[in-house]
Amino acid sequence: MTRPPLPDAENHAVAGRNHGVRRPPMPSEPLAAPGTELPLVFAAPRRGKPPRHWIDFSVEERVQAVKDAGQPGFRAQQLSKHYFERLDSDPAEWTDLPASAREPLADALFPPLLTPVRSISCDGDTTVKTLWRLHDGSLVESVLMRYPSRATLCVSSQAGCGMACPFCATGQGGLQRNMSTAEIVAQVVDGARRLQRGEIPGGPGRVSNVVFMGMGEPMANYRAVMGAVRTMTNPTPDGLGMSARGITVSTVGLVPRIVDLASEGLPVTLAISLHAPDDELRDELVPINTRWKVDEVLDAAWAYARTTKRRVSIEYIMIRDINDQPERADLLAKVLKRRGDWGWVHVNLIPLNPTPGSKWTASHPRVEAEFVRRLTAHGVPCTVRDTRGREIDGACGQLAASEV
Repeated sequence: MTRPPLPDAENHAVAGRNHGVRRPPMPSEPLAAPGTELPLVFAAPRRGKPPRHWIDFSVEERVQAVKDAGQPGFRAQQLSKHYFERLDSDPAEWTDLPASAREPLADALFPPLLTPVRSISCDGDTTVKTLWRLHDGSLVESVLMRYPSRATLCVSSQAGCGMACPFCATGQGGLQRNMSTAEIVAQVVDGARRLQRGEIPGGPGRVSNVVFMGMGEPMANYRAVMGAVRTMTNPTPDGLGMSARGITVSTVGLVPRIVDLASEGLPVTLAISLHAPDDELRDELVPINTRWKVDEVLDAAWAYARTTKRRVSIEYIMIRDINDQPERADLLAKVLKRRGDWGWVHVNLIPLNPTPGSKWTASHPRVEAEFVRRLTAHGVPCTVRDTRGREIDGACGQLAASEV
C-alpha cells in the first residue's frame, strides 16, 4: 500500500475552534526559551545510519549473511536462538558454534547499538530507567517497570521528538533523528536479559508488555517501528515471540499512520495522546492538532477499533488549571460517546511528571477525583495510571536533558 506523505516540517498557526469550554491561561514560562515556539518536524534530520544488526535482517538475509561470513547457512538459526531465545549476549556462550567463528560473527553481525550511560532505579529497584548513547552520540531512554503480574518496558523510537508539545521534556528538546528497528528492539532485549537473569527484584521473569511511550513520536518513524513490532512478535527463534496484544503503540495523532496501522494485521493496542477534548486548547498543548483536529483523530481511532476489535486507549495527562476542569471531563465523555459506547475506548488519566523549572504541574488529587467521577458518571471507562519514576526523572526526556 502506498502511504500518503506526511507534511513537510513546518509550524502551522491555525485559529482554535470554540467549543463552549473555558480556555484557561497558559503557563507563563514554557519549557522552551521565553518567546520561542518550536516548529512541528515530520522529517527527521539525516544523520549517519547505525551499523546494520542481526535484528535488521530478514530470515533469508540472515542465512545469506552467515554464508557471506564463510559459515554454513544453518548457523543462522543457531545465532537467532542465542540472541532472541536464550538472550546470550556473550559469544563465548555460543558453544554450539566453532570457537574460531564466534568472535568474527559477533563483530560482523551483532555490532553494539546501545551504550549505557547510566541507570537509576526506584520503587525498590523494580523501576529502572536507563539512559543510552547511540553510535552517533544521540541519547535515548528506556524504562523497565516490574509489577506483581507483569513487566512492562517503555521504549524510545526516536532520539528526541519533533512534535513540540510544550509540557514534554522530549518535545522541547527537538528531534535529532529516527532510531533503527534494531536500536528499538535492542532496548527490549536488554530488559528481557535483566529479567531473565534475575537482576530485577522478584526473581527471573520476562517482558510481557512493551509500550512505545518513550522518546519520540512512533508514527513519525513508522517503518522502523513496524519492523520492531514484527520482530518482537515473530515466533522464536526468528523473533522474541511476544504477543501483539501486549504491545501498545502511541501517537499524538498522525491520522494517515493510524489508518496504515489498522491495515497491518497486528492486534496491537493503539494509544492516542489526546490531552484535551477541544481544538482550541489542544492546538496549544499538542501542536499536531493544527493539522489533524480532535474529530479527525478520534474518527481514525474509532475506525482502528472497529477494524481490529482492539480497544483504544485515550491518554490524558492531567495538568493543573490547564485541562483538568470539570467541564472538560464532560466534553471528553461527549466526544468519545458520540462514536458509540460499544466498549471501543478507555481513558487513561496520567498525573503529570513535572519537569524541573517548568510552571506545569500535576492536578490536585481532588480535581483528579472529580474528573474521574464525571467520566464514570457518563459511562466512560477510566483509570488513573500508576505513576512511577518521579524521583528518577521519570518523565520522558528528563534524564537525557539532565545529561546534556
